[in-house]
Amino acid sequence: MRPTHLAAAVALAIASTSFNAAAQSAPSAQDIAELKAQIAALQAQVEALQAQADAQSDVNITQAKAIEDAEATKGKVDKLAKLVNDTSISGRLYYDLTNIDDRNHGVKTNKSGFAFDIKRFYLGVDHKFNDQWSMNLTTDFQYSSAIASTEVYLKKAYVQYKLSDAFVLRAGSADLPWVPFAESWYGMRYVENTLIDRLKFGTSADWGLHASGKVAGGAMEYAVAALNGNGYKNPSRSKGLDFEGRLSYAPTSSTVLAVGFYNGTLGKETQLTPSLHNAERVNFLAAYAAGTTRLGVEYFQAKNWNNVLTVATDKASGWSAWGSIGLGGDGINLFGRYDRTDLSKTLDPTLRDTYYNLGVEFPITKGVKLATVYKHTDQKNAALTKDLKTDEFGVWGEFRF
Repeated sequence: MRPTHLAAAVALAIASTSFNAAAQSAPSAQDIAELKAQIAALQAQVEALQAQADAQSDVNITQAKAIEDAEATKGKVDKLAKLVNDTSISGRLYYDLTNIDDRNHGVKTNKSGFAFDIKRFYLGVDHKFNDQWSMNLTTDFQYSSAIASTEVYLKKAYVQYKLSDAFVLRAGSADLPWVPFAESWYGMRYVENTLIDRLKFGTSADWGLHASGKVAGGAMEYAVAALNGNGYKNPSRSKGLDFEGRLSYAPTSSTVLAVGFYNGTLGKETQLTPSLHNAERVNFLAAYAAGTTRLGVEYFQAKNWNNVLTVATDKASGWSAWGSIGLGGDGINLFGRYDRTDLSKTLDPTLRDTYYNLGVEFPITKGVKLATVYKHTDQKNAALTKDLKTDEFGVWGEFRF
């Protein structure tokens, strides 16, 4: 019963009692005064109870509002925490400070001289929606003193569905099956691209549909992709799709054997520009990597890679061997590499590219490495209609987080 109702009931009861008493005998003045005093005291108690009830009601409202605000704030914090926990940011920077002696038929070119170059800066954002769905966005920035210009590309932009380790599907621009795989075993990407990437017989990412997975306890790994064919820098529309794939087997955690293939028109065939040949490529790789020791060899054969739109046909093949070994307990490594490629076995059989490097790597701190390197590239044919030679010496570096 609310206090106001209680007061009315008490007053009515008192009045009724007083009326009955009056009906029996007339009260004295003193009785009336005492009765008034009792009514006044009771009314004061009722008003006090009413004030207390009103105050408690205000407290309840304030507490309810505070709880509501706290729950809303907690919800926002939980969403922000989930966003932060499910999102990761990564970065890789490749840079160098070198001196180049570049000669064409013995004459120095404008590529010669000292310069600082940012070869690559990748900034990546990964977000995980749940255990199956995620996405990636990676930008590719470079500054090249050779062209005195900066370039920014969208290297990777894909949505991923992971059913299990045996099946992962990506849609968009993503890593291709071969070049990133070879880079992972080579381990010196910041010093030089791998064989087919350096000579432009392949690239590292492209737009399309990509599937990969590990089976047989992780010992067997496959990767296949249906692609635009023109590389991540040029997501143009072509008449058909190109295909690239890889199958690798790891007998141990430190060794791997792999074979790969490519077939397509490299994005050059359009509705008004028919292709005359398909570009084809096969790859082989065998490698060992344990601690600071790395050994590996890569081989490729290509057919019509530069002749998709020409009547003439051509072939190319080449191999690359590399190795590195630690010089002590400080993480200092001695490394080297040698490439030899026949660039045009049909049209210019004597045209050959020879490349080698030798260097020492110095880990500075976690995520930071420097290397002092000497590089040599020689590309020429027997008739010397092509005679290019480059010597480069300096410091290469990698920063990653």
